[in-house]
Amino acid sequence: MAWVFLALASLGEIFGVMFINLYLADKKWWRLIPLVLSFGLGFVLLSLAMREIPMGTAYAIWTGLGAAGAVLIGILFFREPAGWKRLLFISFIIAGAAGLKLFS
Repeated sequence: MAWVFLALASLGEIFGVMFINLYLADKKWWRLIPLVLSFGLGFVLLSLAMREIPMGTAYAIWTGLGAAGAVLIGILFFREPAGWKRLLFISFIIAGAAGLKLFS
């Protein structure tokens, strides 16, 4: 179950970053609510995952998947560039997270 918590925690970070971008586009106070809830839920789920997964592994996967997911959200929804080099290095991050899961 800890790995499920960690995957969901990564989603919390991905959506938190997305909500930052939405807030910066239109600075209304109510846009901070999903931002805070998303990051808060991500931290809670990360702490639950760290009960069984070592801190270094959990944090590396959480930040790696969060970063990769944020880049993909930026490409898909915010018209950020998606060059082959960028996608190649994002795939390295995802491969590293998968490797940590496989060998931990």
